[in-house]
Amino acid sequence: MTESAVQPALWPAPLATGAVEATVTVPGSKSVTNRALVLAALAAEPGWLRRPLRSRDTLLMSAALQAMGVGIEETVSSSTAGGSADEAVGGAGEAWRVIPSGLNGPATVDVGNAGTVMRFLPPVAALADGPIRFDGDPRSYERPLNGVIDALRTLGARIDDDGRGSLPMTVHGGGALEGGPVRIDASSSSQFVSALLLSAPRFNQGVEVRHVGGRLPSMPHIRMTVDMLRAVGAQVDEPETGGEPDVWRVSHSALLGRDLTIEPDLSNAQPFLAAALVTGGRVTIPDWPERTTQPGDALREIFTEMGGSCELTTTPNGTALVFTGSGRIHGIDVDLGEVGELTPGIAAVAALADSPSTLRGVAHLRLHETDRLAALTKEINELGGDVTETEDGLHIRPRPLHGGVFRTYDDHRMATAGSVIGLAVEGVQIENVATTAKTLPDFPRMWAEMLEA
Repeated sequence: MTESAVQPALWPAPLATGAVEATVTVPGSKSVTNRALVLAALAAEPGWLRRPLRSRDTLLMSAALQAMGVGIEETVSSSTAGGSADEAVGGAGEAWRVIPSGLNGPATVDVGNAGTVMRFLPPVAALADGPIRFDGDPRSYERPLNGVIDALRTLGARIDDDGRGSLPMTVHGGGALEGGPVRIDASSSSQFVSALLLSAPRFNQGVEVRHVGGRLPSMPHIRMTVDMLRAVGAQVDEPETGGEPDVWRVSHSALLGRDLTIEPDLSNAQPFLAAALVTGGRVTIPDWPERTTQPGDALREIFTEMGGSCELTTTPNGTALVFTGSGRIHGIDVDLGEVGELTPGIAAVAALADSPSTLRGVAHLRLHETDRLAALTKEINELGGDVTETEDGLHIRPRPLHGGVFRTYDDHRMATAGSVIGLAVEGVQIENVATTAKTLPDFPRMWAEMLEA
């Protein structure tokens, strides 16, 4: 059992006693790691993932692929060996070698509450020979999956979900999938699009995905999917490169095995950058990429507008982001539709600002790990704040805050948001901080080391 798995039910969020001055090495990106695992599993030859994130979500993805027959050999340091997905061990694996094989059932996939696992793997399961059952945490039953289920049926898959459009369900893999054109409403999750694109090179006809709903959220994640597909040899036509609006086409082709080094998770850098903003300090994040499709890169602009400054510097080991707080936090009016996962951390900082904030374009957050808009409103207001839900976001009027319990609803980003508030407000206690292990193993240790630096 690791340190991150035995945190107390109520964790006293540390109060900052001065300006933070620290260098924080952030583990690999969950979004990149889980996409890379799927693409490597579907490749025509073995590949390597170096510096992958080793967290509950990625271990669930790895375990699911192995259950379907994929070989994954892991080389890890002695301090991170031996953990299970439920333990969500701390640290990052040094390298994973992924050895593609014939996909086979029967098998059972535990998705936990990981959107990438519950949505990316049903198309993979449709390519398997035999039934693959999907189940997960109670919250996973409430998260929308109909976009993937309906699309796969259109493309020729047989799925038993008792008409729910959600988990639990069984995908009866036939060893192949015909593919072709499909229309979906992905306005509740961009992962519906990414799920179909990732497996599409293995469909007999590839795929043409046409989004027909309202505004498509989290476009950077779709761009990430497209870039990673192209990097392993897939042919992708997309709106960004002159294609039809809201239409993506992927041709049938073999995928190449790659040797990929995973970028740090920039969204998981958010609480540490927020610490510099809240305390008027300075935090350095090594290995910040000069070019990336990660939504977290938007923090450079957003947190600068809220009162900080940043510089991307060159070091002997690569680039690093140096973020400096000014000692003042300004409110912001911002559309977060493309970077919705940053909303909890931005809301936490906004609650400590010197002027109101309006966060827009994130109605889809009501369908994330929890209803994040309702959760943020309730928990910040319980500490004395003044947050109002809008149709598509939050309006935050700063008020003097006080200590109390900050509930997380088993949502990792709620836990880190509460920790940011705790830097400036004495007596904040985070309920179930261990939920951060979903994507950020050993967050409590990293947080304490930042403050002690």
